Amino acid sequence: MANLSSSTVMLTGAGGALATAIAQELDDAGAQIVLVGRGEALARAADRVPTTEVLDVDLTDPASVDVLRKVKVDTLVHTVGAYAAQDAQKATGDDYRTMFDENMLTLFHAAQGVLPGMLRQKDGLILGVSAGQAAQLSGPRAALYTASKAAVAAYVLSLHDELKGRGVRGCVLYPMGSIDTPEHRDEGVKWEAMIDPRGLAKSVAHALSRPDRAHVTELKVYPDEME
Repeated sequence: MANLSSSTVMLTGAGGALATAIAQELDDAGAQIVLVGRGEALARAADRVPTTEVLDVDLTDPASVDVLRKVKVDTLVHTVGAYAAQDAQKATGDDYRTMFDENMLTLFHAAQGVLPGMLRQKDGLILGVSAGQAAQLSGPRAALYTASKAAVAAYVLSLHDELKGRGVRGCVLYPMGSIDTPEHRDEGVKWEAMIDPRGLAKSVAHALSRPDRAHVTELKVYPDEME
């Protein structure tokens, strides 16, 4: 098991299926956890695992940056995101804004919140969750989702290349299939085509526990059916 007893991790999207699994894995590994989320989902998440701080903020709001800058963390694990499918010719400006606001803008604000502190301490890690479609650079009927998740990956990897010399690194997690959630089961996604969120959480903990000289910048995690 990963040992993160010396780390303080900010976890966004608290209450979501992936964030819940990651929070438990981080707690088991001994990390101090700062939860970021909204409303009832955040409150439920805070009841499940010990936390050092709980922040109820809207990461699409620029004001969230100042809130996050008041908290010292070693790692940001950003799970906030949204999915939507539509025929390419029927996509609207609202569809565009929703996908890029939820997937990319939230990451931008979260990163802007934690980066000053990480750069001051010359140590930090930002992990962003992309998508299998982005890794493949193709998402039929989900072009905007795919583009926004590709932006997530490009942003994190660009931060890594720019800032690794100053002690701040980046890592991109690509779930190469649907995450096993009640919603996906209700939608009829086959069990074999879904990824266990606990497995993804273990992958995150593995990436967070790597030493600088054995850093992981990209992780692709597959369900059985796609291996």
